[in-house]
Amino acid sequence: MCGIVGYTGKREAYPILLKGLKRLEYRGYDSSGIALQQDQHLQVYKKKGRVAELEELLLGKGLHAHIGIGHTRWATHGEPSDRNAHPHVSQSGKLAMIHNGIIENYAPIKQELVSKGYQFHSDTDTEVLLNFIEEIQTQNACSLEEALRIALKRVVGAYCILLIASDDPETIIAARKGSPLVIGIGKGEHFLASDASPIIEYTREVVYVNDYEIAIVKPDELILKNLGNEKQTPYITRLDMELSAIEKGGYEHFMLKEIMEQPETVFDGLRGRLLAAEGKIIMSGIEQHLPAFLSAPRIIIVACGTSWHAGLLAEYLIETFARIPVEVEYASEFRYRNPVIHPGDVIIAISQSGETADTLVALESAKAQGAFIFGVVNAVGSSIARLSDAGAYTHAGPEIGVASTKAFTGQVAVLTLMALKIGYAKGTLAEADYLNLLLELEQVPEKIREILSQSAHIQQVANKYKDATDFLFLGRGYNFPIALEGALKLKEISYIHAEGYPAAEMKHGPIALVDENLPVLFVATRDLYYDKVVSNVQEIKARKGKVIAIITKGDTILPEMANDVITIPEAHEAIAPILSVIPLQLLSYYTGLAKGYDVDKPRNLAKSVTVE
Repeated sequence: MCGIVGYTGKREAYPILLKGLKRLEYRGYDSSGIALQQDQHLQVYKKKGRVAELEELLLGKGLHAHIGIGHTRWATHGEPSDRNAHPHVSQSGKLAMIHNGIIENYAPIKQELVSKGYQFHSDTDTEVLLNFIEEIQTQNACSLEEALRIALKRVVGAYCILLIASDDPETIIAARKGSPLVIGIGKGEHFLASDASPIIEYTREVVYVNDYEIAIVKPDELILKNLGNEKQTPYITRLDMELSAIEKGGYEHFMLKEIMEQPETVFDGLRGRLLAAEGKIIMSGIEQHLPAFLSAPRIIIVACGTSWHAGLLAEYLIETFARIPVEVEYASEFRYRNPVIHPGDVIIAISQSGETADTLVALESAKAQGAFIFGVVNAVGSSIARLSDAGAYTHAGPEIGVASTKAFTGQVAVLTLMALKIGYAKGTLAEADYLNLLLELEQVPEKIREILSQSAHIQQVANKYKDATDFLFLGRGYNFPIALEGALKLKEISYIHAEGYPAAEMKHGPIALVDENLPVLFVATRDLYYDKVVSNVQEIKARKGKVIAIITKGDTILPEMANDVITIPEAHEAIAPILSVIPLQLLSYYTGLAKGYDVDKPRNLAKSVTVE
């Protein structure tokens, strides 16, 4: 969850660290800090709050250094505070460390260290691990690298660690397990970070560090070793990312920018894959493993949060078009409930970051039981992408806003292509329907653009309901997962309690909440369930509830019944969800904005959940 950054080389380290922390702040923003190596002394500065508060604290200070590490925190062990902020310093003052992850067995290690006279100045597991490393180094008279290796064999949990020592003016020692680390390679310098966003300004050549690897990083040298002290060959990847993709580009917030980018990002996800005029879908990850899909007794989709909603929609699509049984699992439950997995099962893992801890562990377990793993991720070179047997990138580009928007539509676009391709290859999707759906899918980017032109109207609707304390989101069929996603977005951004339900389930409990103060949003586009949804709307109106309806352009029935309507262009019911989610994203954005919240950094949340 936390963001980490490091630099060693010829440049001034502090400006690089500060800029890197600002770009990584979406990963956590409870506190931040930096450690610099100056004249064989470690100088540590840290502050509760946003990175801007750390920057203000450091104004006018002499921060000359050519090596340093920085951290922006999402709190796990210990409340957000100056004392719990990273970096942490060892008892001797000779080591400084930052850490992303959780050390699960920190308590017995801490007890052991306390019995040896160690004192602790924070509530974090990180300080425990750091002093454990120092104790091993002292007792064994070994190198810092060797002490780290020994310590990591003892600890249980997830980590990405950057470590510097006062007596080594050039070296950063790093290690990872379950939390991401990328190293940028420059001329006489190296950059380390949780992802590529702090690095792209300086170099496009990077190395993605694997689990259980230790990196010894000097300005002109990068050595990778495993925990068995065996050297590994660094695999250099060239970044395909533009600096403009991680900047606001004139928008007030990243979230709004990313919502408005969706015509382009969906097009990018379809480009080169969807050849509607030729009646083809080209997806090498599917084509090279088509027998695995065609013979699969079932498909299990594993995901968390917004990605889980994309997976639920994929269940409808795959079962409808390919007639393969699909189960959709929360990764956090799947990994622990001892699921029944047979050889031949296909696991589709969906993750924006490709680093989601629960999903990764679930995949490792499923792969060990003989399942075929297919990853649908956005982040190139991510852990899930490397673990998968095959996969498809969504090509949505960097998503900085914590609440996912363009990543979701990118996932839905790719999953729709997969369902259509498998169904057509299996013969369960008629050619005429297949060709029609390809044409419909091709039109989606332009239709999203049409919806975005209504943003002023959607802002008016948001302002009207911003003071609501509760919301219901209802939909049926393909639009049920969209109702869930709309409710999640509103909760994340505006902190209004919101629940998503299948519209027909309203009568089985939630209708008890309906009164004149409750807004009820229906995703009510023209589809097989339309008449049923109209009946559900009437039931809400009979109880004086406020109805907001997402409707198909040209609908003349619901505008007469609803308090407010937002229209989307006409589309096939299987394609409509990628359109109907757009107004819900804008509604949540403008509601949070009207309430004065930081929509890019919702409280208590972080972008990439790399811990349990």
